[in-house]
Amino acid sequence: MADAPTHAVVRDDALEQYLDRTAGRRLEAYKDLLRIPSISGIPAHAPDCRAAAEFVAADLRAAGMGHVDVSETGGHPVVYADWLHAAGKPTVLVYAHYDVQPVDPVELWDSPPFEPVVKQGRMLARGSSDDKAHVQMHARAIEALLATRHSLPVNLKVIVEGEEESSSVHLDAWLEANRERLAADFAVISDTSFFEGNLPAITIALRGLVYFQLDLTGSRLDLHSGVYGGAVDNPANALCQIVAALKGPDGRVKVPGFYDDVAELTALDRQAFAALPLDLEAYREGIGVPALFGEPGFSVLEQLGARPTLDVNGIWGGFEGEGPKTIIPAHAHAKISCRLVANQDPERIFGLVADYIAQVAPESIRYSIQRLGDGRPSLMPIDHPATQAAARAIESTFGVAPLYTREGGSVPVCASFESILGLSAVLLGFAPADGQFHAPNEWMWISNFETGIRTIARYWDEVAGLEHK
Repeated sequence: MADAPTHAVVRDDALEQYLDRTAGRRLEAYKDLLRIPSISGIPAHAPDCRAAAEFVAADLRAAGMGHVDVSETGGHPVVYADWLHAAGKPTVLVYAHYDVQPVDPVELWDSPPFEPVVKQGRMLARGSSDDKAHVQMHARAIEALLATRHSLPVNLKVIVEGEEESSSVHLDAWLEANRERLAADFAVISDTSFFEGNLPAITIALRGLVYFQLDLTGSRLDLHSGVYGGAVDNPANALCQIVAALKGPDGRVKVPGFYDDVAELTALDRQAFAALPLDLEAYREGIGVPALFGEPGFSVLEQLGARPTLDVNGIWGGFEGEGPKTIIPAHAHAKISCRLVANQDPERIFGLVADYIAQVAPESIRYSIQRLGDGRPSLMPIDHPATQAAARAIESTFGVAPLYTREGGSVPVCASFESILGLSAVLLGFAPADGQFHAPNEWMWISNFETGIRTIARYWDEVAGLEHK
């Protein structure tokens, strides 16, 4: 694999001298946090998650933050800290998470996942990219600024969560309970990556989600297909009929009103998509499909990041064993998800889909819909002042202007910040796109880690120049 690219850096001499002096200690602090097996989804690791929270709290306190609190949630704690002495300047809420994914299959790791090592310019360990690097980068930027200037350019409120990798089940209630304490002008979420090739990038949008299960019932029991076939409807056939009615052969969703609220792409948006380098043939081969397929009129990256979808995630019913069994199944089921984009409301989309299913479902079967989860989409426009401040900070430290990307997946905390706290969020992350998050041999470029610290420090200078609401 190629070495991490090098970039020109605009120097803050005092800051650089401090970071030069503390480089060894900084690397060891990063390793110390990585050694804690804070796997939030495994109950046996609850003490490790608390140990990680206590570590982060002590680290932020030592860096110079005030009101440091290991806050109880009913699950793994949230760490809160603030510095609020920049009168007349914006206040920013910073988010990262200290919990990590499980490490299985452990035999595929080149070294023990919680014994961090540096190899060929990379930090190798679980959480090295997702997301302990960002926790450390923010702490080290705060520390360096306070050590060299004795103040921060802006007011900061930092929260470091411990359940991001296990669905953030307690976070929304904690945000509701702490709404006044978390008041800010906007948020910065550091849990994203650069673009392929380690190209600096700012993620400006995340898709939302509606997920439901469709259950069809015909007879009380499976029926003999020779005795009853032709006289009763088959729930499996009916399910296929419903699913086929939801989308056209071109991939567009046929539910009336589904696209009504979709935020249309501006010329600037399409220019940003076009600037992203993507080898379509290599992309197709990497997935292993015979051909790409998507909504007409949009590029692949636009389809992935800026257009909504409806997909069957699982479908089952009837006999699936070896050999024949001639039945009309009593039941058939499907799990279906819709990925949503800016301005689409999960509640409204679910209602539209449910109403359409009611129209197309045959009267010869019974059905029910279980809503299994949802999340709101988010969008921070490219030309938003906070986004442009991030772009200037990245260019001044990495030496190149960032690309603007949209993630096809979801980061629930982003939607929670918008819906609960009323905050838009800048997604400022520095992980390599191929850092093997959630997989064996997760890794982080040390150069991204170091330059990211400088970018964050520079960003607070840029934000200080923005108009305070």
